[in-house]
Amino acid sequence: MKIQEVDDSFFEKFGSILKQASQRAALEESTPLAPLKEAEEQDGEQKLEADLQAESRSVLRDSDSGNETLLDTDSEPDEHEKIDRYAEAIGWNVDELYLEVLYEILHNVGGCDVSCEVGQLAMLSYIQEAFKIANDKHTELLTQAEAKEPPELMLNVEVVEAKDLVPKDPNGLSDPFVTIYLMSNPTHRYNTSVKSGTLNPMWEEHFSLPMPGSVQEDSLVLEVWDFDPAETVKEKMTKIFEVKGVKGLRKLMKEIAITASTGKHDNELIGTSNIPLKSIPAGGMTMWFSLSKKSKLRRQGVVKVRLNYSSEKNAQVAAQEHRHLLRIILLHELENSKVAPYWWCGNFSAAAEAILTQHAAQSGLSAADNCLVQWAVYCAVTADHPLSFALFNTLLDKITKPLQSGLINEEDVKLFWDGARKLLPTCYSHVRKLRKKTAGDKTVMKTLREVLKILYKLSVLDAPENMDMFPVNLYGWLRDDKSKPTILEVLNQAVIQGASDWFVHILDNNECKDNTEDTRLQHLIRVIQLVRSDLQRAVEYYDRVFVEVMNFPYSKTLYGLYEGKIASLVEPEIIEVCKSLKRLRYSSEGSTTTLAGGINGETGLGSSSVGSEPLTMGTTLFELYLTLQRFLTLGQGLNETDWQSYAISKFHAWFFGGVAQWLDIAAYKALTRIEKAVDLDDLAPVDTNVKYSSSGVDTLAIFYQIKIFWQQLAWPDVEGCYTFVAKIIDDICRCCVFYSDKMASRVEGLGAVSSVFEARFEVTTEWCVAINNIDYVRQSLAPFVRELAMDDIIHRMCEARSPIEAQRCKETLQNVIANAIDTVRNKIVDLLEVMVKKMMPSITRFLIEGAELLHQDCSSMDRVMRYLEANLDTLYQHLNNENFSRTLDIVWDQLGKVLYELIQANLEHRRAKITHYIDPRRLSKSAAANLDAKRRPPAFFSNLHECLKIMIRSFRQDNSEAYSSETLKRVEYLLKLHGMETRELIHQFHLERWQEQQTIQEPKMGMLTVRAQFIDDNLKIEIMNARNLMPADSNGLCDSYVRVALLPEDTFANVQKPKTQTHNKNLFPLYDEMFLIPLTPEQRGTADGLIHLVIKDKDMFSVSNTFVGECYLHFSEVPHTPAPISSLPQQLLPLSRPTSIDGEAIKALETRQGDRQARDFIKKQRAKFPSKQFFSLG
Repeated sequence: MKIQEVDDSFFEKFGSILKQASQRAALEESTPLAPLKEAEEQDGEQKLEADLQAESRSVLRDSDSGNETLLDTDSEPDEHEKIDRYAEAIGWNVDELYLEVLYEILHNVGGCDVSCEVGQLAMLSYIQEAFKIANDKHTELLTQAEAKEPPELMLNVEVVEAKDLVPKDPNGLSDPFVTIYLMSNPTHRYNTSVKSGTLNPMWEEHFSLPMPGSVQEDSLVLEVWDFDPAETVKEKMTKIFEVKGVKGLRKLMKEIAITASTGKHDNELIGTSNIPLKSIPAGGMTMWFSLSKKSKLRRQGVVKVRLNYSSEKNAQVAAQEHRHLLRIILLHELENSKVAPYWWCGNFSAAAEAILTQHAAQSGLSAADNCLVQWAVYCAVTADHPLSFALFNTLLDKITKPLQSGLINEEDVKLFWDGARKLLPTCYSHVRKLRKKTAGDKTVMKTLREVLKILYKLSVLDAPENMDMFPVNLYGWLRDDKSKPTILEVLNQAVIQGASDWFVHILDNNECKDNTEDTRLQHLIRVIQLVRSDLQRAVEYYDRVFVEVMNFPYSKTLYGLYEGKIASLVEPEIIEVCKSLKRLRYSSEGSTTTLAGGINGETGLGSSSVGSEPLTMGTTLFELYLTLQRFLTLGQGLNETDWQSYAISKFHAWFFGGVAQWLDIAAYKALTRIEKAVDLDDLAPVDTNVKYSSSGVDTLAIFYQIKIFWQQLAWPDVEGCYTFVAKIIDDICRCCVFYSDKMASRVEGLGAVSSVFEARFEVTTEWCVAINNIDYVRQSLAPFVRELAMDDIIHRMCEARSPIEAQRCKETLQNVIANAIDTVRNKIVDLLEVMVKKMMPSITRFLIEGAELLHQDCSSMDRVMRYLEANLDTLYQHLNNENFSRTLDIVWDQLGKVLYELIQANLEHRRAKITHYIDPRRLSKSAAANLDAKRRPPAFFSNLHECLKIMIRSFRQDNSEAYSSETLKRVEYLLKLHGMETRELIHQFHLERWQEQQTIQEPKMGMLTVRAQFIDDNLKIEIMNARNLMPADSNGLCDSYVRVALLPEDTFANVQKPKTQTHNKNLFPLYDEMFLIPLTPEQRGTADGLIHLVIKDKDMFSVSNTFVGECYLHFSEVPHTPAPISSLPQQLLPLSRPTSIDGEAIKALETRQGDRQARDFIKKQRAKFPSKQFFSLG
């Protein structure tokens, strides 16, 4: 079975699986929802449409009263709902308007335009159909029109500029002016001003010429002349220096000759251009015309002229007529073309275009007047049949400048704003119902941009003070915060109202199916996801357009509404769910699983009482948490400076109880899963490259899933964050200790082997893997804590609180971690000690039998060596280096205790107490007898030391130090001592005395000054003086002399022991005696040779002289030089005497009571004691 099945993948659900679900949800939320299409709405909402239809008939089509919802459509009204468009022409008789239009058709002005291409009959047929006039009525009115006299029309001419004129003056320039007249009336001429010295003059001068009766045959003539002033010959001669080229000089000479002969100064024609009146369209035109001259083949230049017709009709009446005509024709066009809403962009049919152009021209409407008429009519019609918003933008571009410069009269200004008031509800309705459009569609985005441009262009204009732009009957959704809101403020409320409608729509179409907690939470998640999707759509598509055009934060405004509604919807539900969660209860009755429960520090130990309340918690609560987290992240991006003012910014506080409950359950389930993981573990490495098994991996997987869960929470409140992290760290540490105990119990009975020869313990791979598992988990603690971002939490606490409190919190957590790591490390050491103690009987047996049988051929020794090699290889192969080194340290420590007990028992004349390590019945007879003996020979300890060295060499790894146990180092030294012969021990005692002499800082028994040198194989020594000797006689003085001896005694047995003369009654004797002692090369090469200098007090009445003090000089301290001894430095040697038998060497000698040499030496040393006392080791 999989370990996840123990708790139904509890940790995976809240860790990896929840993270993956969160990532999928984030991806879905980033994908905008499909628009609310009409076709999809019809099935579920036909009844609501029918209910609304009757009500909608009573409301004007251009209203945006607030009664509409997202279910309203933008389709055209049915035929029977349309208002009689002709009866709307209030204040103007239809027959009179019709008669006027018929007359204009019969008396067309201009030519080469649409009216010429369409023809009279087509135009008459079209206008009859548009006005819905019966044939009889049409014939009657047509007859009246034919009888009317022609209108009084004027041809308006603006001479704008000319370019590339041919030079007529000697200086290469001209002084041009323009003459204009009609061919039918050449005597009535109009002249422009003269522009001196230029070939590219700019005039911009206006003229009005009365129109003749026969427009079709007449022409407009333009003549460009070079003006020549009246000058005398003398005055012309002054221009000689202004002449340009030979051609100019020739012209000047010609002018001088003509002036001199005739005295005339006629202007010179540059060029002419004839414009047939029939070529001028009724709507007027602006064009460049070429100038020609009869005698010249090439062009003489070009002139730019603007031409149009006008009448002398009253401007206000003309505009009113044109508005009514435009409305009738527009409605007729829309009815016949069946164009879709928002698509008609100002393109009329040819007949309609011709009629409107003729009426505008013959009514004398200017371009600005015509634009105002179109604005008023289009704004009124768009309420019934929405027109293209681009059309209104084009008109606004043409009207805005005249409005701002005050060129439009007050009545027309009122007309403009009245149209704007009719257009604005359609614009705001489009903004409110954006969600019915396909986000990102090019047409939708273009339309939105056009709507916002309209709002922007209107917002920069000043509306009349007395006009209510936003009447309550049209803006029922508008909150009455101000008596006169601005266009931007209404846009803000339109956006908010649209979002509110959408939120209601989401709730209505996503009702909670049942009342279970999980279902209610899923419902909340779905609502937030839908809202976030709408925000995502706003951010990706609409926000940029709103900001670029209106500088309006569309997404931020939406978020401000949504977050408040979501907070009020979600907060009470979450708090109720978290309160309903049952807290764990703990009992103290027997269970192997213990847990400290409670987020607030309750410490009741025991197992959870879960019999009647299963430890289950669905992930839905935390899915909701992550959904809110992503929603808040979106808000932080939209409002970086003030997002903390949002109600939803504190959403994490709603979940505090739920997180605390989850951590309690997670701690319990972690222990349960760990226990099961240890039971299922086969204690085999999971891979050839690692040394730990499945339970170690499973335990770390729990930690990993908890870490993922915590990282997903991203708890923002630093105090709550610290509380939870402290809880997580404490629980993880408990899990590590729990795992260590379980793993130790798992391997307790493994490794025991019995045979006919012995019962022994063998180290198995299971033991090694178990140790590695515990260490693997221990090593994961510190990285796990780092990944919980503890340092970041402490840094935030330092900012939120004082640095002192933050440091105290940090130290608390560090202590918890350090204690856990130390505890687990101690668990490893304890397990290693258990394993080594199981090995110790075989190791001890090897040492004991080795001490007896080392140099004999014995099969038991081979078995023990094979045992040691096999176990060593298992440990080395399967333990990591650190634990292998720990094992060796424990081995040496345990071994040191065994050996020390053997040595100590020998010193204390008792039987060794090592039966808890080894069964004497398993030893050979001689080894068992030796174990029972109170006295053991030096050979026993020597062999024991040799066996130890064999074992140390076996356990040595990588040429490193074999062991670090101070106990074993001391034991090895003691074994070396106890294995020495008596003479070697005596010399070891002297070496210890020499080493003790090196540590004397303040000599209390005086000083001896000497010089010594080796000359070849001879030792020369000079006894110079002594000072501050201890008084040995009753008179407080001393009769001293110095005796020189070489050690060890058996090596220098045949060497003389010279002594100085006795110096009586003197504590500062001056000896000044020189001795030369010949040595053999072997004696000279003694490794640890000593010069023993003893000072004694000579007693005339005593058998033996009194010991005063002694000192030593090591052979290594004596220079080998042929130089005179007087040139060598003096050596000051402190005098001392043995104070007690504390040295290891003397203790070893004391154990050898049967050895006469040892007894005599100890007796001699006793004589040196000041109080003549001997302190027994017993």
